Amino acid sequence: MTLPNSPAPSPTSSLSPTAAKASPPVFSAIATAICAALGIAGAVFNSLDFSGAPMWSIAACVSAYLAGGLGPTANALAALRKRELNVDLLMILAAIGAATIGDWLEGVVLLFLFSLSGTLEAFAMYRTTRSIESLIQLRPREAMLVRPGVVDDERVAVESLQIGDVIRVRPGERFAVDGMITEGETWADEATLTGESEPIHKPLGATVFSGTINGQGSVQVRMTKAVADTTLERIVKMVQESQAQKTPTQRFVESWQQPYVVGVLLVATLVFVGAKLIHTASWYDAFYHAMVMLVAASPCAVVVSAPAVLLSAIARAGRHGVLFKGGVHLESLGQVDVIAFDKTGTVTIGKPGVTEIWTPLGVDVARLLCLAATVEQRSEHPLGVPVVAEVRKRGVALSDSPLGDFHSHTGLGVHARIDGIWVGAGREGLFETHGIAIPAVLAEQAQRIREAGQTALLIVTDQESLCGVIGVADQIRPEATATMDALKHLGIRKIVILTGDHERVARSIAATLHADEVRAGLMPDQKVVELRRLAEYGGMVAMVGDGVNDAPALAAASVGIAMGGAGTDVALEVADVVLMRDDLRALPLAVWISHLARRRVRQNMIFAFSMIAVLVISTFFDLPLWLGVLGHEGSTVIVVFNGLRILWEKTPKFS
Repeated sequence: MTLPNSPAPSPTSSLSPTAAKASPPVFSAIATAICAALGIAGAVFNSLDFSGAPMWSIAACVSAYLAGGLGPTANALAALRKRELNVDLLMILAAIGAATIGDWLEGVVLLFLFSLSGTLEAFAMYRTTRSIESLIQLRPREAMLVRPGVVDDERVAVESLQIGDVIRVRPGERFAVDGMITEGETWADEATLTGESEPIHKPLGATVFSGTINGQGSVQVRMTKAVADTTLERIVKMVQESQAQKTPTQRFVESWQQPYVVGVLLVATLVFVGAKLIHTASWYDAFYHAMVMLVAASPCAVVVSAPAVLLSAIARAGRHGVLFKGGVHLESLGQVDVIAFDKTGTVTIGKPGVTEIWTPLGVDVARLLCLAATVEQRSEHPLGVPVVAEVRKRGVALSDSPLGDFHSHTGLGVHARIDGIWVGAGREGLFETHGIAIPAVLAEQAQRIREAGQTALLIVTDQESLCGVIGVADQIRPEATATMDALKHLGIRKIVILTGDHERVARSIAATLHADEVRAGLMPDQKVVELRRLAEYGGMVAMVGDGVNDAPALAAASVGIAMGGAGTDVALEVADVVLMRDDLRALPLAVWISHLARRRVRQNMIFAFSMIAVLVISTFFDLPLWLGVLGHEGSTVIVVFNGLRILWEKTPKFS
């Protein structure tokens, strides 16, 4: 359905802040209102009893025709120039036909309702595309450039900045570029990009994004991406492209729209001829029946069924930090029944942390942890980082005594002397090489921790009673288990963990998450093979990853879903859906919105086709033109509103 003043963003639209804004369909709304007012005036004049009343009534109706019909006429002529037929042509012909037989008021009602439905659809599309302009306006047009050796900062246009330039951002200002903080620290409000409501701490060296808001600190930022390549600009471009894409449902409707219009015109002609020749009706009655058939069979509601829903669904998801890169992916996610998850960085935080500290009865845990962290602070082993972090989190002070006899044994661990106490941290082999016997209970606990899928770090000293085991593992995201349960509740048949990690670790995590299947020790290309295997059993398979080494799997899946898109370039390029905040809880919401959108499209299609069938059948029982108009355009308005409902539908509590 081609509508006047409908915003239709192009994928090639300018992304600069000075780009033309999409305007609400004000002229269409004004034309609709004028059409209604003149139509009412025509009806009033028609009811009055004075000599000039009929002429005034016709004059008002003609003016109403112009107000309500210019937009559809322009669209119909534009289509004809392309040798295409559309719904607008049917409506214009029906209105002209009504005027021809003297039913001016019924023609006005037809044009008014058609114009009203077009205006409502245009407003719906404007509401869902308005976010693009709001995103464009987020990036400041100017920035304070810091030049080496120059005391005063220079205010310059953002477009003139080059990669490597340093800008100063004061408290409360928006970051003008994507870059890295080189001086100062602050907190950033990134809700505009990720939907994250809490400010994010930005220490020295942290990455900041264009369009986000600086907190209380004054910082200097080194530009790391060109203006056209910032996360904000690419998101705007992808939203524009997503609205230009057509889903299978839309393509299906468009594929038969023109043949259907031709068919309706032929049927209306046959009704006209048949009514005259077979039923010996008057030319007036025959033409009247043809016009009613023309209106009744017009597929306006069918054409608008999918776009009204999908655009609203994309906008609803965007408000919650979920970016669908097209309506086709929105529809596809609603058909997925198997979801595969990468482990590291997706269902886990991606950084090792202390998960357990076991000590014999009576051992001072704080002291043992302090000794272990003091030794590990000098170590280059990755397991030393979470131990030191755990000490700081607990508020335990590291020993300031000098380390003696420090030595690192590759693959085994480290040892040193602290205040005369020999302290070792590592695997069993470290202590065997030093002739130190490990208590049996310590070895048992280490084995138990390993069987749970964690790494066991043994802490042993030359004081027999001062020992323990620290369990270290990549920690599961706090929201991961609830997310898996929510997906099962939403009808996802199978949840699979695909990881390159050891099978023991993977199975432990899969058990915690209630996953149905796990595949471990996989290289990136092997994950693609696993996805194809899962797809062989029927249904569609989605892949959720962090967008880096999972890029092949994200591209191969029916629907690729990337985590933390604001910080991952590959995610924005490869994935079909991006969870802009680094939070799995957005995934059930995305699935729910997809299911809701598919349900709404089905409702709209069934309702629209049913209404056409009822109206067409009713034409054989002397359906009046005004009732056909009301049923036809009323169904279109209902379909549009049913799509808009997604914008304010209450989000369920997933369980």
